[in-house]
Amino acid sequence: VCPVKAISKDEYGVEHIDESKCIYCGKCINACPFGAIFEISQVFDILQRLRNKEKMVAIVAPSILAQFSAPVESVYGAIKAMGFEEIVEVAQGAMETTRREAEELKEKLEEGQPFMTTSCCPSYVQLAEKHIPDLKKYISSTGSPMYYTARLVKEKHPDAKVVFIGPCVAKRKEVKMDPAVDFTLTFEEIGSVLEGLGIKVEAKPFSVLYNSVREAHGFAQSGGVINAVKVYLKEEQVNAVQVANLTKKNVALLRAYAKTGKAPAQFIEVMACEGGCVTGPCIHADKVTGQKQLIKELTKF
Repeated sequence: VCPVKAISKDEYGVEHIDESKCIYCGKCINACPFGAIFEISQVFDILQRLRNKEKMVAIVAPSILAQFSAPVESVYGAIKAMGFEEIVEVAQGAMETTRREAEELKEKLEEGQPFMTTSCCPSYVQLAEKHIPDLKKYISSTGSPMYYTARLVKEKHPDAKVVFIGPCVAKRKEVKMDPAVDFTLTFEEIGSVLEGLGIKVEAKPFSVLYNSVREAHGFAQSGGVINAVKVYLKEEQVNAVQVANLTKKNVALLRAYAKTGKAPAQFIEVMACEGGCVTGPCIHADKVTGQKQLIKELTKF
């Protein structure tokens, strides 16, 4: 299951995860038949602070659209009812990521660089960092949507704790490295907390202050970043391909791009999860239902 051979057995047959090799893609969590692999949750830290009426702002990943069979305003309302000061869409930061990534792509190609890859999947960034260092020079230096969203929130609420809510294991690693984000909650955890607190998703809708464009919400699915960048660049033609699933085969493919300096396109979108973030390892809805729900919600923008 592990695409980078981070799991091995010791002399007693006990399996261990090598932190120096792990890219936090989360594939092992869902593949383990015994449920023996799990994350270190911050749920209780967050709930304790909310109970103490500490000021906390939730920044919610675009793939929230796929998690509950309800309009997104109702989902935001349920999260707000947990005690958050405000809910902000990470799609807002995705618009800044799109702008910067598109400009950077133009610049790199003009400089003669053969191709550039996206940078918003933290699991992919870890892959390059730990296993394919030659690939790093081809990765965009643009920050992730979470990065830009967190800074917008800190400008408005400098005294608030920022909680990223999403479907991803690797975001925990990114959050640890980002001083503007304090905690992480997964969609799986959100579903359990809402149920435990008796908060109904249908109860009281909440509208966010700034609505993001459809392309920004589209970051939730594979091809979404490519589409957003192409829309931004308008008439300028850029050929692009997706690498949507960090399997052993795709890791070998990326390794070849790095080694030869050649790729089948100028812009490569890389996502650790098949189908993009909407099928992440810590989702609340099942993958098929989630993907259908995402498409349904995207038509509303």
